[in-house]
Amino acid sequence: MLKKLLLAGAMSLAVTGAASACDFTNTTPVKSLTAGFEAWKAVTSFMAKCGDFEAELDQEFRTKQPAAFAANPSLYQIGGVANGTLVPLLNEGTVRPLDDLIAKHGQNLTANQLIKINGETMAVAMMVNAQHLMYREDILTDLGIPVPKTYDEVLSAAAKIKEAGVVEYPIGGTFKTGWNLGEEFVNMYLGMGGEFFGPDNAATIENEQGVASLEMLKKLTEYMDPEYLVSDSTYVQQQFQQGKIAMANLWASRAGAMDDPNESQVVGKVKMAGAPSANARAASTLWWDGIVIAKNASDEEAEAAFRVAMNGMTPEMVKENNDVAVWLIEGYEPGPLALGVVQTAEAGALPYPASSQMGLMHTALGNGVADFLTGAKDAETTLKDIAAAYTTSAKEAGLIK
Repeated sequence: MLKKLLLAGAMSLAVTGAASACDFTNTTPVKSLTAGFEAWKAVTSFMAKCGDFEAELDQEFRTKQPAAFAANPSLYQIGGVANGTLVPLLNEGTVRPLDDLIAKHGQNLTANQLIKINGETMAVAMMVNAQHLMYREDILTDLGIPVPKTYDEVLSAAAKIKEAGVVEYPIGGTFKTGWNLGEEFVNMYLGMGGEFFGPDNAATIENEQGVASLEMLKKLTEYMDPEYLVSDSTYVQQQFQQGKIAMANLWASRAGAMDDPNESQVVGKVKMAGAPSANARAASTLWWDGIVIAKNASDEEAEAAFRVAMNGMTPEMVKENNDVAVWLIEGYEPGPLALGVVQTAEAGALPYPASSQMGLMHTALGNGVADFLTGAKDAETTLKDIAAAYTTSAKEAGLIK
């Protein structure tokens, strides 16, 4: 039962009273809302050592956080964010500057962990993340297939794996309608050399890079589980762990789970490589994950929350969980599981272009790309409708006049 709860990607952990391995005993109730992948489980388990702390780990955190942090008082004191999910909180002014708290309690932080907006530190990063190629080394070796470096090579490899019939599906993909599918288009479109916006925030996706991106995504689905439109990161991770797929462009934060003997049937068989390139560069984006503190928390709650959060980002936590993530925290020693992120960055992947307009574009893509994949619309109509949906939202938000 515990394994099912963990793999479901959402669980709560409540700890009250004092606990060991924390430099203070917390007596102020503190709650966090973060994603549910392994790194957050590791960090929040160390936060819990301070006592009086409740962690909510939920892959739908990004849809819950804006309203939860806008409540007064905030429903959570600590939020787990990434470069994209920080923007809505900044726009609503629901997170607080951290410089005073860092001066008092952040002596172990390094400069590259401090996410500064207009000169103020608004978030503390703990790790870097990117979607990159994971592959079954045993299968590619047995079939004489080189590790794919481009998406054309991925398709060629998938055809050979399908013909050999050694797994249920050659490829897994985080193609779930909504944020996941939007991110897949963002990765591919930037890999094709596309740009999302022109002057005055106008959408510029109706072009040959946009069409090529849609067509490549559709070719990939031909080698996936037919239910790919409900396939998120946890689903693909489980496909790998259960030996059902041979390749996927999956988040680095999922790499450690491949070798977890309590969950995986393919321990030691899944290897990491850079994200395959499209026409211009590696088709991926570089992310960071970290924490924010709610503005609508009392100063007492904010200080307690920050001290609890800092206890989750210690060298001791990294020592116990070194291979769970590509940490930015002191004490991290890069291992083989970090290779995919390193190669992806070296192949020119761009940082995710987080902004208010990108958030609206990402939503429009997540809602619209499936129409092309299912054959409901052709590529040109799909891109036209996505651009129109973005424009409507951007006008409502005052980003386009």
